[in-house]
Amino acid sequence: MIPWLDEAHRPAFPPTSRATRRPNGLLAAGGALTPDWLLAAYRRGIFPWFSDGEPILWWSPDPRMVVFPDQVRITRSLRKTLRNSAYEVRLDHDFAAVIKACAEPREPGGGTWITPAIQAAYLRMHELGYAHCVETWIDGELAGGLYGIAIGRAFYGESMFSRRTDTSKIAFAHLTRFLLQHDFRVLDCQMTTQHLSSLGGREIPREAFVRMLGELTREDRPPARWPQDGAQAPWT
Repeated sequence: MIPWLDEAHRPAFPPTSRATRRPNGLLAAGGALTPDWLLAAYRRGIFPWFSDGEPILWWSPDPRMVVFPDQVRITRSLRKTLRNSAYEVRLDHDFAAVIKACAEPREPGGGTWITPAIQAAYLRMHELGYAHCVETWIDGELAGGLYGIAIGRAFYGESMFSRRTDTSKIAFAHLTRFLLQHDFRVLDCQMTTQHLSSLGGREIPREAFVRMLGELTREDRPPARWPQDGAQAPWT
């Protein structure tokens, strides 16, 4: 059985090496979604993922899919879109709208893991300067975007959405450029998907990822909202 974490105690997680193989990465249940629990989890390569009505479940899959910002893959067609399309990219402009859009079911009658409790927790993390979003706007409307957590020089991607073609890819491309410009060293993708692989994601052993975080999550700069002009330079 996986261990139960007591939310009344200080955050304490089992070693990630104890996570299950099937399902891949299930480590523990319980705890809380407060900032201290979330920060303790992310620094150890652990993240919450559960459905409404379930206890909080904590995961750390092996292998781990990551993107190194200097190795992102921008296809010729996406580069053309980045150069020519009439869009605007905003950083941390409307986090609540982004996480709400990410929580919308991808198919009629479908569910979501971005429960009201998750939304409230990450909104709080945004207020504290840890959670960030990148937004793609077209004709004055939010057309796509993504959100995640930044600690030190590591960014943990959580979810993305598109309401028009390629709008999440536009946000992703601008995110990776921003991360590169601000000396972030890794973008955690959590789960392996073909979509993320096409953008430059690759799998690394969990042990290597956790070891990397020990160096990258040292907070040598205070958490803060990202600047509004951080993604405004034209794509070249």
